[in-house]
Amino acid sequence: MSLSPVRVFAALNAVRPPDQPSPVLGKAVVLGGSVAGLLAARVLSDHAESVVIVDRDDPQVSGARPGVPQGTQLHALLPGGLFQFERLFPGFRARAVAQGAVEAPPASRRSYLDGRLKVLVPDDADSLAGSRPLLEGLIRQQVLRLPNVKTVTARATGLVFDGDAVTGIRCEVDGVPGVECGDLVVDAMGRSSRLSDWLERAGWERPVTRRMPVHLNYATALFRRTEENPASKVVLALNTPQTMTDVAGAAFFAIEDGRWMAMMAGYGDDRPGGTAQDFVRRLREQFPPEFGEITANEMLGDVQTYRHADSRRRDFHALRRFPARLVSVGDAVASFNPVYGQGMTAAALHAACLSTYLRSNPDLTVPARRFLDLQKVVVDAAWSTSTSADLALPHVDGPYPRGYRISSWASRQIIEATITDVAIARRFNGVVSMQEHPFSLVTPGVILGAVRANRRAR
Repeated sequence: MSLSPVRVFAALNAVRPPDQPSPVLGKAVVLGGSVAGLLAARVLSDHAESVVIVDRDDPQVSGARPGVPQGTQLHALLPGGLFQFERLFPGFRARAVAQGAVEAPPASRRSYLDGRLKVLVPDDADSLAGSRPLLEGLIRQQVLRLPNVKTVTARATGLVFDGDAVTGIRCEVDGVPGVECGDLVVDAMGRSSRLSDWLERAGWERPVTRRMPVHLNYATALFRRTEENPASKVVLALNTPQTMTDVAGAAFFAIEDGRWMAMMAGYGDDRPGGTAQDFVRRLREQFPPEFGEITANEMLGDVQTYRHADSRRRDFHALRRFPARLVSVGDAVASFNPVYGQGMTAAALHAACLSTYLRSNPDLTVPARRFLDLQKVVVDAAWSTSTSADLALPHVDGPYPRGYRISSWASRQIIEATITDVAIARRFNGVVSMQEHPFSLVTPGVILGAVRANRRAR
């Protein structure tokens, strides 16, 4: 099916939950209870008589979860993600703020590129700043309150097939094997998903896995925040490959419980900020004054480090044969360089794809091709945005897409123009926040406008 990516993106960002539940299946099983799995369960609650979330972690455990090792790091909920969350959970923003999350309107967000302050974009696209445990915990509370959703603490071990369709999963509860049957199975097991292995073991094709090695190292630290309502709540400072030394960038957000959460990143063998002393010194010496100011406060706890080896995607959409009654969402399909903050927002758009598919009264006895086609548009958009930036890094050596030299030149022009040109910055923000498709940015008019803006700035 040939789809217009720009129109698909616009349609997905317009998807609303149905006014009344419209069941098209009996029981749905979701593998994984992190953000992508919870959002899928929320959508399924409108279209299934019952939904079971199978996860290794106890759903009642709060705070950072073992199944989310990156949960202690800085997370961004892009405006596109906040928009989707508010649609799935009306009042989400207000409840998050009541639990301590910090609203960050455009005037409270500051962004630097190579030390230059970017132009303020006067729009109404708010962000929400909070720790991953707070945001994920709030989603979990909302989902588990749904009357037709329940959780099972178990380890999934495989799929159950009946002919060309999946009819359930095999799982173990306290070492005892069992089966959880379902009319639709959703894989939300994250980057470590074993779905490809299970398909191959059962005689199906294994999807091609594409990788973009990035070798990102990042460190996060918490500082006490004395200002209840600081003027700057979200501050980012990125260095382009032309100016980058051993630090790719840094950021800090105001989060719940009167804290600042600060992050610093490097690539390859560069691991800046691994100790408290190094973290504070670099923020003070290598970034704009705001970064040094937060380090005057007490550091809370130790520096937490994390390594992200590669971005990867599994191309389920390209398989010639694929089982019926099976889909995959979130990082199980594609995970990206976390510097760009796409994870939770991409998961929300996958949920919108699932909602669109289920509303079409699909024939569940055949593969979910319509869902896969819609999801491909979302994955392609996030993949092109993140990998085009990654390919500019000196230590990343392909694979380069066709026309890379021209597209990278155009990207550099647009990114540089965002420092001074409000119209281009607004368009750029719409794309990086995943509210608009990248094709809406790389038009002749925008590129020409960027070139002119850069000439005026020089």
